[in-house]
Amino acid sequence: MAEKIRFHFDPLCPWCYQTSRWARRLDDLGVVEVEWRVFSLAIVNSGDEGRAAADTGSAPSLRTAIAVRNAHGNAAVGAFYKALSDARHQRGLPLDDHAVIEASLREAGLEPELLEQALADPSTWDAVQREHDEAVSVHKAFGVPTIVLDGGDGPQMFGPIITDIPDDEGAVDLWRHFAWMARNPNVAEVKRERLPLDLESIRVWRREREQREREKQAQSAA
Repeated sequence: MAEKIRFHFDPLCPWCYQTSRWARRLDDLGVVEVEWRVFSLAIVNSGDEGRAAADTGSAPSLRTAIAVRNAHGNAAVGAFYKALSDARHQRGLPLDDHAVIEASLREAGLEPELLEQALADPSTWDAVQREHDEAVSVHKAFGVPTIVLDGGDGPQMFGPIITDIPDDEGAVDLWRHFAWMARNPNVAEVKRERLPLDLESIRVWRREREQREREKQAQSAA
């Protein structure tokens, strides 16, 4: 029988995207059954400022995920997150572009109007914050991906952080080791230097960072 897990995501994070691809493969194989839950990196990184940013960054997509769940359930959230994160991390498209979000809704077989409905309803941002705060207070989550075992009632662990998606046998082996560590309260952290990700979102981020550095240097020289 598939083990029910809760997977907290923010579509902004490329590492979470890679882990979600692994989790989807496990779901396809019948190893796990994924419940998709939102998490806000803006709140983690910027506190009250992040909470005030209800219409920028990944907030519109997180709010849309809430509207998708309310209208169509958990599987639709997973389909929307996949389409949106593919757009961001495979094609380098911006998360806060409404046209990108609407196209992702269409790709997931959903109504593009769900974006407008989500942004017109302040309760969707309240729901994002509640879901985020619950993950932090109950499960001590501090980032994504965070996976909670036993359908959201069991132990949790950040990760696993992976660069490449393993084959079927490797995916199952990784799951067994990850679940064992998550269930062992004596294991807190296993970490080493990350290999680079071959994703368009990373290339876009690097170009944008280099452009900001050039602009900063030009201002200093002026």
